[in-house]
Formats: sequence, C-alpha cells, structure tokens
Amino acid sequence: MTEEPLADVLLRMAQGERAALRNLYSEAGPKLFGVCLRMLKDRAEAEDALQEIMVKLWSKAHQFDPMRGQPMSWVVTVARNHCLDRLRSRTAALRREAAGSNDAAMLEVADAGPGPETLVEMKDEARRIADCLATLDTDRATAIRSAYLDGRSYDDIASAFGIPLNTLRSWLHRGLRKLKECMDA
Repeated sequence: MTEEPLADVLLRMAQGERAALRNLYSEAGPKLFGVCLRMLKDRAEAEDALQEIMVKLWSKAHQFDPMRGQPMSWVVTVARNHCLDRLRSRTAALRREAAGSNDAAMLEVADAGPGPETLVEMKDEARRIADCLATLDTDRATAIRSAYLDGRSYDDIASAFGIPLNTLRSWLHRGLRKLKECMDA
C-alpha cells in the first residue's frame, strides 16, 4: 500500500469506517506482523499483539496527522510501542514473581526464547522464505529485505537503487505478490 492511500485509510478509520480497518489489516498487516514477530520472538504472541495493535490503530486513528509524517511510519511506531509495552510488562511480571519469593531457585528465570519445536518450525519457514526470495530478481529481493526485514524507509531504498519512489513501490508490490504465490505453493 502506498503512503497516500494509507493516509486515506487512516483518515477514513478516524471517521469510523470499518471497511478502512479491513483495508489496513489486509495491506499493512503482514509488515506489522513481521515487526511483532521480530520483537516478541514468539508467533502466537505476535499474532495476539497484531490483533491488539489493530484495535489500538482503530481507536487512535484520529491522532494521525498526515502533515506530521508518513502514515506507514506512524502505523509501525504504534506497533513497535505496543510490542515494547508487552516486553516491559513481561519483564515486570517476572521481576514481581522473583521479588515475591525468597527461594533462590525461584529467582532463576526460565529461558523466554522459543522451544525446540518452534525453532525447527521457524528455521523451516526461514528456509522457505529464503528459497522464495531467491526466485526474485536480485534487486527486487534486496529491496524487499531492506524494507521488510531491515526496516529501511522507501525513500532510502529508492535512493540506494537510484530509482523513483513509485518504481520502488511497484517492485515491492510485485515482489511480495510473487513471494506470496511461492509461499502458498
């Protein structure tokens, strides 16, 4: 989704248009899910966080000001802040739990990382994504990695490739469509 239509979606959401929320979810949901998954490192928690973020975006849409910045930046910032809040509350709960116990064994916190099964699934999924990215032109795959894995702005990526912003958006749109087809196959 380009920045201008995304701004329109957010403004329509601020007016209470539910179809705009569906548009936001279908268009920006994958990128926001990626942000959640990278930060929270747990697929189920990332899915829950994405749902909460969509509710938050719905209730905060009136705060978006297109004159103050890019809509995707605003949406991603809301998502990152939500994930940070989840991480803080998780840490605070562990501290409260540890502080409430005099037992030294209770002070040891279990590894919050993913378990062995989840690691295998994540590795398999990462391999599938890498295989699908390899089917794209090198420039397109690099642009997708830069935008969706490294979090670089579209302007930065377009400048790095020396192409117009709209060309980059076309690359990303077509590349993501090809990736989706490959992942669904």
